[in-house]
Amino acid sequence: MQKNVAVLAGDGIGPEIMSEALKVLKAVEVKFGHQFALEFAPFGAGAYFSEGSPFPEKTKAVCDRADVILKGPVGLAVERMNEIPQEHRPEVGAILPLRKRYDTYANFRPVRLPKALAGFSPLKPEMIGEGIDILMIRELVGGIYFGKKTEGSATGMQYAEDECIYTDAQVRRVAVVAFDEARKRKCKMINIHKANVLATSRFWNAVVEDVAKLYPDVPYQSVLVDNAAYQLVIKPGMFNGVCLLENMMGDILTDQAGGVIGSLGLMPSACIGPEKSYVEPAHGSAPDIAGQNIANPYSMIGSVALMFDKCLNLPVEAKAVWDALFAVFERGYTTSELGSGYAPDKILSTSAFGDLVVKIIQE
Repeated sequence: MQKNVAVLAGDGIGPEIMSEALKVLKAVEVKFGHQFALEFAPFGAGAYFSEGSPFPEKTKAVCDRADVILKGPVGLAVERMNEIPQEHRPEVGAILPLRKRYDTYANFRPVRLPKALAGFSPLKPEMIGEGIDILMIRELVGGIYFGKKTEGSATGMQYAEDECIYTDAQVRRVAVVAFDEARKRKCKMINIHKANVLATSRFWNAVVEDVAKLYPDVPYQSVLVDNAAYQLVIKPGMFNGVCLLENMMGDILTDQAGGVIGSLGLMPSACIGPEKSYVEPAHGSAPDIAGQNIANPYSMIGSVALMFDKCLNLPVEAKAVWDALFAVFERGYTTSELGSGYAPDKILSTSAFGDLVVKIIQE
């Protein structure tokens, strides 16, 4: 296979963890006989300072040419972010426009913690049970994040307003993705919502339940988001399977899931569009530890695995990366944010972690 890959390293720890992901990409390229042509482009807060935009026109051109986009985290320290106008900050000026440009409506976030690695979680081992294996699918280009935003005054009082809209087509297409994944995995599909309060959630539910009729073989469950947040901590295993969430609820609960398994450093993701997709770690850019070679590259490397699986239809290559990632932990190694109780020689630096993943793939 020959594919063009746009590489947006991002800010903070982004370049460090991206380097490890590209090591792994190269190892897979050699082992399986592929060719990946890489084209690098600026993106994020650093791009604003160097190019005048967090998503420069030249970066858009690179992404347009690419078959898939490999993106790192974005954002700088608070004092530097305060120098950037609101409309040019990475979230508003880069990430949302990237999603909109390629209509990346389905966000895949696997939440995986085998029983043998229960010690990574802050929860008691008995709460982890036989392990956690959840695929959270978040709608990514609709809802309140993409609605009209208003700030003003009326009758002498200041106010702000955020519009939340979902259409039948937006809900239906992501529901189909979730049910298809549940069917493929032979598991249940859990729809998470706030239908007891929100009109958009009641509408969302009606569409999802209509789609459910097309999947009689897939067990279906409906859970209120506040109950889901509680149960995710009390008994996370009840969510093993596929979970479907609207945009803002998905943003919140996927981060909570990262806390349940011990670190957002264990949370890769893929953002899938009808014609083009991008992959990225779910965590931030951690500027406070940038340049120290201690960031966990698991999420960035795992995003490469998702790229192989969800974007390039290379499931064997994806499995090779996943197996290598978990083998690092199974051999008794860890990274600094997960390393409580580990001997110093078992705590890997960013680069050593990537090197070991590559070595295992080559084996």
